[in-house]
Amino acid sequence: MTDVHTRKVSAAQPNGEVETAALTIDSLERAVADGTVDTVVLALVDMEGRLVGKRLTGRHFLESAVPHGAESCEYLLATDVDMSPQQGYGLAGWNRGFSDFRLKPDLSTLRLLPWHTGSALVLTDAFAEGGEPIQVSPRQILRRQLERLHARGLAAQVGTELEFMIFKSTYRQAWDSGYRNLTKATPYSVDYALLDTTGIEPLVRRIRNSMEAAGMTVESSKGECNLGQHEVNFRYGSALKICDDHTIYRHGAKEIASQEGVAITFMAKFDQREGSSCHVHLSLAAADGRNAFASDQQLFDRFLAGQLTCLRELTLLFAPQINSYKRYVPGMFAPTAVAWGHDNRTCAMRVIGHGQGKHIENRLPGADVNPYLAVAAMIAAGLHGVDAGLELEPATSGSAYEGTHPHVPQTMRSARDLFAVSDAARAAFGDDVVDHYVHRADIELAAFESSVTDWERIRGFERL
Repeated sequence: MTDVHTRKVSAAQPNGEVETAALTIDSLERAVADGTVDTVVLALVDMEGRLVGKRLTGRHFLESAVPHGAESCEYLLATDVDMSPQQGYGLAGWNRGFSDFRLKPDLSTLRLLPWHTGSALVLTDAFAEGGEPIQVSPRQILRRQLERLHARGLAAQVGTELEFMIFKSTYRQAWDSGYRNLTKATPYSVDYALLDTTGIEPLVRRIRNSMEAAGMTVESSKGECNLGQHEVNFRYGSALKICDDHTIYRHGAKEIASQEGVAITFMAKFDQREGSSCHVHLSLAAADGRNAFASDQQLFDRFLAGQLTCLRELTLLFAPQINSYKRYVPGMFAPTAVAWGHDNRTCAMRVIGHGQGKHIENRLPGADVNPYLAVAAMIAAGLHGVDAGLELEPATSGSAYEGTHPHVPQTMRSARDLFAVSDAARAAFGDDVVDHYVHRADIELAAFESSVTDWERIRGFERL
């Protein structure tokens, strides 16, 4: 990943964003007219960080969705991983009739989908019938934190490093096998290796080139520690755009894998070996685009102190699934301690770079993270530290796996309980958002706690 601010960036725009190139309406109209594009994917980011929505004909998108938006059921932000409608959300439920909200396309995200013939994609924001934005939407949660930064003359610059694992099975074959006895794409660790990774290079090359053609700036790819594990890295940039690109990339990589007859997973912890992470890199840009961390040591110290103070109570936004917490094992490059250090990969917060490249790497999130929520949580924690004038504790040298640092939450239950009573979370996000995502956690916990697992059958079928 390129160090922060080593390239020239535009001045901060409203909401802390910078101008970017995109597929324009004019060029889309020409493409639809000449038959180059016949389908537009209208996508909303759901609570899991997935793309949901509908496919429109290019003509209907231009004639109707662009000026008016499109209706969609509110349950898209009030469901579980299985897309089952759930009761108990303030936004939607059987008691409210599961009404519609309106999806309005954010035309700055419009782009071609190179891995689908004749297709383009645009991300949307959800709005209520009265025109107000749906506050629990992940993109809106991040926008609100970016607005808080913008009011201070600051913008968030972000990069995400998203790992995944490749299997020599189709998704349907994996499903039919109950996800058992799957063959990984490599038989041994290929971390930084250039030999065995050639076997999966055709797939990874297609992913890299497809994302470039979809308007992203790819920097590199590399093998990782676990078998069949890989990573593709993109250029650092403005927060909302990077989160948009991250989400489209994750969606597209799975579609490309499916087309190639293989499967990839972004589970945080697939097996007993190393999990798949999503390290989130963040710095703040001043109004002139330069790194505010480099010029204001007090701002940096207090922003980082806020990360440590709020980390445990905001973990639910960094580790959103029950499986997420299986990553936090000493000696496997996932943090277990609430600590920071200079270029120290055992800490939850790793400070790297110098001068205009100085930034914070949050190593807590796994590959299953919703990037909008993770970045929003980092901004909220940092601003809490700034506003409270928090003092930064000394850096950790050596292994943070040892010592007396507070431990990150070890289960979703404990993370849920900490988030539910967090004054910092409620002050930053509002009660509606906190209660919505606490309820989401309750639904996942109830589903897990009522399930009978393979582990239970293996231990109890004969021997108990």
